[in-house]
Amino acid sequence: IVYFLFETGMLKKTPRTGYQFLGSGKESVAEHSFRTAIIGYILSLEEKLDSQKTTLMCLFHDLPEARTGDHNYVNKRYVSIDEDKAVEDLSKDIPFGQVIMDLAREFNHGETPEAQIARDADQIDLILELKEQQDLGNRYTAEWLHYAEKRLITECAKKLYKEILKTDSTEWWFKKKDELW
Repeated sequence: IVYFLFETGMLKKTPRTGYQFLGSGKESVAEHSFRTAIIGYILSLEEKLDSQKTTLMCLFHDLPEARTGDHNYVNKRYVSIDEDKAVEDLSKDIPFGQVIMDLAREFNHGETPEAQIARDADQIDLILELKEQQDLGNRYTAEWLHYAEKRLITECAKKLYKEILKTDSTEWWFKKKDELW
């Protein structure tokens, strides 16, 4: 279990690589997985699904990247990643390893309602990051947002997407009131 915990810590040091093409923004795989899990939890409650299963699926969905690194869509055109082997190897010696393997397979197949919500949560986290970059002036985010929207599956995620687009990412804290200054 201690080896597993050290390995999961690698996700804090593993950058998500797509931002190099966007030209702005950065985050680790661990940062992404954290907010994805929260989004999955919220969406699963809204859809009255198994929130524990969905949240764990979101939390573990990129766990293999501790071994494989994060590969963006350009990398994947040239590099083959054996994610199943990575998940199997990292979880084979821990008592709850089969649970992690099952969750990873379910997420990757995307057939159950929980997996669909988890996959949408994965995209919604990206959409939130892109919206922040758009609000900061990155003009390339519009096209990225267009394609991220196309990957959304559930109606609740599509509704959330529309709300994200019309919300300024700073509004939650910066209400442009004089007493802040």
